[in-house]
Amino acid sequence: MAHQSSTLTTNLSRAGINSGTANGTPGTDPRELYLKLFSGEMFKGFENNAIARDLVMKRTLKNGKSLQFIYTGRTTAEYHTPGNAILGNGDGAPPVAEKTITVDDLLISSAFVYELDETLAHYELRGEISKKIGYALAEKYDRLIFRAVTRGARAVSPVTKTNFKEPGGTQIRVGASTNESDAYSATALVDAFYNAAAAMDEKGISQDGRVGVLNPRQYYALIQQVGENGLINRDEQGSARQSGQGIIEIAGVKIYKSMNIPFLGKYGTKYAGTTGVTDPGNTGDFIGVAAENASGATTGINNDYGTAAELGAKSCGLIFQKEAAAVVETIGPQVQVTSGDVSVVYQGDVILGRLAMGADYLNPAAAVELHVGATAPSAF
Repeated sequence: MAHQSSTLTTNLSRAGINSGTANGTPGTDPRELYLKLFSGEMFKGFENNAIARDLVMKRTLKNGKSLQFIYTGRTTAEYHTPGNAILGNGDGAPPVAEKTITVDDLLISSAFVYELDETLAHYELRGEISKKIGYALAEKYDRLIFRAVTRGARAVSPVTKTNFKEPGGTQIRVGASTNESDAYSATALVDAFYNAAAAMDEKGISQDGRVGVLNPRQYYALIQQVGENGLINRDEQGSARQSGQGIIEIAGVKIYKSMNIPFLGKYGTKYAGTTGVTDPGNTGDFIGVAAENASGATTGINNDYGTAAELGAKSCGLIFQKEAAAVVETIGPQVQVTSGDVSVVYQGDVILGRLAMGADYLNPAAAVELHVGATAPSAF
């Protein structure tokens, strides 16, 4: 007698199927959600690490390679002579100038993922890869913007007209010695912040949107040593004060911390030869400053962000108002993934994070560079 077998079935739950579609009909592709999960992690990684994007002017550019910004200088008041027609000021004020920001080439970060359900379902692995792609894009984004602000702090006003001289950038010395350790002095930093705020007041810069960006060591020195004397918001305590996300302020300037500002010839922190700074060791090479300018020092760069030598070894912080610089985006942070024949040939997908942006300084008077040493870094 033949044995008759019964077929057992189970209600298989596939983590990648979208069961919450807008029309109420569940999807059927077992991998439908994986790209969405990846893109969400990438965006989260980017947004959590890119602070400069919201601190300067940001414009979206469509159908073009560059964007023009118009400067309007200050005008004058004059007395009217009875009987004379009023046809505009006799000196032709206000003076006007133009600044063009060009978009750099496409900036990308990618990873290859082998196409097996077992691999795709490892959320921790995929999440880690996607966050690192977001981190890479955010790091580059912030570094270029902070370099543009640094360049602006050393520049004169682009507005030029006979008998008119508009204010330019500001450079403020931190401390009174020639030691790099002055950059970490809480007392010297507080003085520098008040000097910077006064300089921007004197140059007619709005108090709205003023920020300062320090490296983590400076930031922590500041909140440890002067956090309770009234110079910094005493209502913010604990994790809020430690966060470095603009919670505390000095002289109306919100303070952020970042490892992406030019700092003593490095990014973020310089350890070697700096008194009072403990080298954590094994820091890797991510703090090195590259040459990135429009003359071709780095392929894909169409704006001038300066070389390592031009940025110099004395810069140690930035204070600026949002009009100091601008970023132009043609492609915001996006995710793309291969499919079709490419996936068949390679049995996997390349998942790509990309963006296209360019940055430059706008109003130099709104930019302040902190530096150590008697001589301020040179313009470039």
